[in-house]
Amino acid sequence: MFGELFGDELGAGFGAFGVMFGIVAALIGLGFVAIIVTIVVRSTRMAKRGQNPFTMQEDLAYRAMQSQTLAPAKTLEQRLAELDDLHARGVISDEEHRAARADALGR
Repeated sequence: MFGELFGDELGAGFGAFGVMFGIVAALIGLGFVAIIVTIVVRSTRMAKRGQNPFTMQEDLAYRAMQSQTLAPAKTLEQRLAELDDLHARGVISDEEHRAARADALGR
C-alpha cells in the first residue's frame, strides 16, 4: 500500500528503520536484564553477609551519624582541659600528662 502511494523508495526505507528499531529495542531490553541481574546478585551477596539489602543505606547513614568521624574536631582548649582532668583524677601520670600536653601543643 505504501509502495502505491509513496513509491518503492519509502518502503525500502521502512525496512531499514524496522531493523534498526529492533536492534535498539533489543539493546534496551538487554540493559534492563543486566540491571535486574546485578540487583539480584548484589542483594544475594549482602544477605549472605547478614545485611538486609533493603535497609543497607539507612544502616550505613545511622552508623556514620553515630561515629566520631563526622563529629567536629576538639579545640585545643578542650583537649588540654581533658588532659588536665585525666591528670587530676590520677588516670595518667605526671610524665604522661607532660608528654600529652606537648603533643597537643605541637612541641
